Amino acid sequence: MPGQLHKWPAWPEYSTDNATSQDQDFINTKKTIIEEFGQENLQKAWIRVCTDLSSVTDEIVKRGNEIIPVCFSDQILENGFLPDDQERIKKTGCVIVRGALPQAEVQTLYAEVHQYIADNRNTISAWPSETPSMYEIYDSPVQNTIRSHPRHLKLQKLLNALWHDESGETSSDPLVYYDGVRDRPPKQVFLGLGPHIDAGSLSRWAAPTYRKVYEAVFSGHPETHDAWNLEVRKDAVQDLFKAPSHSSVFRAFQGWTALTSSRAREGSILLYPNVAATIGYMLLRPFFNPPEDEADIMDASKWTFDENGCVFPGTKKDESQFLSRSSHPHLRLEECMMHVPDIQPGDTVWWHSDLCHAVDPEHEGTENASVVFIAAVPTTPMTKVYIKQQLADTLAGLQPSDTQGKVNERLLKGYRGHEHLSEEARRAFGYYL
Repeated sequence: MPGQLHKWPAWPEYSTDNATSQDQDFINTKKTIIEEFGQENLQKAWIRVCTDLSSVTDEIVKRGNEIIPVCFSDQILENGFLPDDQERIKKTGCVIVRGALPQAEVQTLYAEVHQYIADNRNTISAWPSETPSMYEIYDSPVQNTIRSHPRHLKLQKLLNALWHDESGETSSDPLVYYDGVRDRPPKQVFLGLGPHIDAGSLSRWAAPTYRKVYEAVFSGHPETHDAWNLEVRKDAVQDLFKAPSHSSVFRAFQGWTALTSSRAREGSILLYPNVAATIGYMLLRPFFNPPEDEADIMDASKWTFDENGCVFPGTKKDESQFLSRSSHPHLRLEECMMHVPDIQPGDTVWWHSDLCHAVDPEHEGTENASVVFIAAVPTTPMTKVYIKQQLADTLAGLQPSDTQGKVNERLLKGYRGHEHLSEEARRAFGYYL
């Protein structure tokens, strides 16, 4: 099937992870949710979401990565997302936008950032330490050129507009959130980011406002959960437990802007092309224990409500939310994690902040696979506070607080600052907040 993994990688399994069972934050969180919503509603939601997943996963397996929407930037930037595209994006939680930036321009930019990394390699940090490919640079000339490109900013605005908020306190005007660069050499195995969901882990259950985002799920009506409602989400605390892996800023879409080509087994990215049922299942999973007979695993009615135990599979307070085949069997991850279609320089990949995704563990190509991480961030009261501070830190030579980095990038060879930013870009960078 196009896009499927040909062999399941050695990603960790979480079915027997009991590390959370004695942690008071986990114990209190589970107790609070059971008291607030009740066993009956949680069981009702569990059966419903597992039933929905049966048809969801069948469709993903049948269609392969053709289920991932692919749009073309010239059409989008001229006319916006068509209604059919909007429907597919909202169902899957992801989209590929081809040609967001001109390919020849991006190829030149890749050569520049590759040299910038080489020139400053003894100063900047990267991970994994043994095989570095994720570079902790945030304010380089190439990153800022791409972030501030008028085509890219307009695309971010259109993506933000797929969310809705009746409060009048937010807008789709994009703000620039600093993230890093990946430049991954061929033949480099990478198992560090298996199937996971960003934007917090235990915070989704433990932070009261964040939990309210998923009230329909916990109340027994997961089918009514609106994954695109920003009205409550804009105030949710994603990083209740501070850690470098947790963004404090709401990203309507996380994003890759490709600097080089990539494809399946060549440093690509895998997405689970469904957002609502997947997040509902993940949220309900800690409240149920699997049946003893493995033959009954896929029968949700034979799972038992777990009132006293306190295992949150794949959940660590200082990490993203991880999933695995054994801990989240109804997701059928082995069949449903899909490589995105082949990517060319200048293409972009976007995924909802609740979407399960993974970095391709293999890179069997012949050239580096490189991307700049640029998200679509709407203007909200909370994002404005962070972006304003991010700019102040940057101008003072400090790396963004979310990253906890210690490098003064203003001292790096080739650093240029913000003198070339347009007025539109300066707004997005936070100069007028």
